[in-house]
Amino acid sequence: MARHKGRGWHGRLLAAALGVTAVAAATSMWSAQANPGGGQRPQAPVSVPGAGEQDGKVAKVAADIAHASDRGPQGVNITIDDGPDPLWTPQVLRLLKDNGTKATFCMVGTQAEAHPDLVKDVVAAGHRLCNHTVSHDTTMDTKSEAYQSKQILDAERMITKASGGVRPQYYRAPGGAFTPYSRQLAASRGMRPLGWNVDSKDFERPGVDTMVATVKSEISDGPTVLFHDAGGERSQTVAALGEVLPWLREQGYSFGFPVR
Repeated sequence: MARHKGRGWHGRLLAAALGVTAVAAATSMWSAQANPGGGQRPQAPVSVPGAGEQDGKVAKVAADIAHASDRGPQGVNITIDDGPDPLWTPQVLRLLKDNGTKATFCMVGTQAEAHPDLVKDVVAAGHRLCNHTVSHDTTMDTKSEAYQSKQILDAERMITKASGGVRPQYYRAPGGAFTPYSRQLAASRGMRPLGWNVDSKDFERPGVDTMVATVKSEISDGPTVLFHDAGGERSQTVAALGEVLPWLREQGYSFGFPVR
């Protein structure tokens, strides 16, 4: 599986998150370039305030990794990872609004807990939430099932609380580090495992022109496009989105959400 390397900030984030998850221990225990096909329609959404919380039950979803769009062959799924971030997330939200685009925000649990107002802003704008674990450990697939459970379930709790009760509808493993166990666990909690087809490589900050060219040349590979709104300086991401979103619409694409 493809992984993103060199994410020093996530090492610091992991150290901080270990303290968070240790406190929570008493109460809770993308493949990157997989086949983008699959035209199934989304199942009934569960991302509504308080859904399933009263009786502790949630609607299970499919456990295979989703890549397709609920808008069909001409649909595009914009996905935004690693936030929320107080500097970059508001800029991304503004761009999405200006371009009439909905997106899926894959949030790190500690970031959501630190910035609940931003999580609520994302939900209020009509975007969807995705669980990106507590601490963005890209080696999760080498860890125990107990560790994977804690990363996924604690992040689900943190994101849901930060949002005011809106549950994440998807689970994206950091760096694509899915396991059969993590996929089944997420699906049992109503979170469809979520992959990607087009990696903008914005994490490497290769330049706006390069990022835009990557999306334009690879969008035929599948509809789910990966950007980031945290983890570093994201001015290139903001600029690239400002070019990519209108271009996609000009090409006849419509913006949707990943299938569930």
